[in-house]
Amino acid sequence: MSHALKKQTLEAFDISNDIKVIHNFIDLNRFSRQNKEHFKQAIAPNGERIFIHVSNFRKVKRVDDVIKMFALVEKEISATLLMIGDGPDRYKMEALCREMGLCDKIRFLGKQEAVEELLAISDIFVMPSENESFGLAALEAMACQVPVISSNVGGIPEVNIDGVTGYISSVGDIEAMAKNALSILKSEEELTKFRKAALTQAERFSIDYILPQYEDYYAEIIRTTVYA
Repeated sequence: MSHALKKQTLEAFDISNDIKVIHNFIDLNRFSRQNKEHFKQAIAPNGERIFIHVSNFRKVKRVDDVIKMFALVEKEISATLLMIGDGPDRYKMEALCREMGLCDKIRFLGKQEAVEELLAISDIFVMPSENESFGLAALEAMACQVPVISSNVGGIPEVNIDGVTGYISSVGDIEAMAKNALSILKSEEELTKFRKAALTQAERFSIDYILPQYEDYYAEIIRTTVYA
């Protein structure tokens, strides 16, 4: 749940009752930056920067923007892109990679159960969606200390703080996304700064902090219903 989704709901439906916003939570025990240096060496043996995208490969995710943005970045630095997930647009994206001559730089890994292990070796998470109710995948990346390059729609700005945990841009602005990604990667010091801020933000959505909010609200509903 996000404030953006609350706003959309109130605009779309005739609702008179109050809607309480309680954000999604994340398990920081699962999503954390583990030492996977041996794994990173296998993916990026020459020290390439690792970009990652996780989605269900639907049109709304604008997966082609991920590839086009990456192509701009790859002209400037040595990089690899991991594409995680599956869906109706996957075959189109694989075709796009072939058309752009990027097959040796982009790996389609399909659905992964242990996505946190891939996030743990990544440098930049890319989410250029044209609509997101919250942006949980971005939050999972941030918990693994991965800065986020995203669009500015829906609930994403409630998760990704522009200029702090990553950058947000208008939908479809792949040039800005590429420029922002490169600015994060310009030095290890800059990347480290964004990594730390990403984790700090993710900690605000810890299950230990959010879950009691759900419990308190359920208790309030029960109490007001019983004594109404």
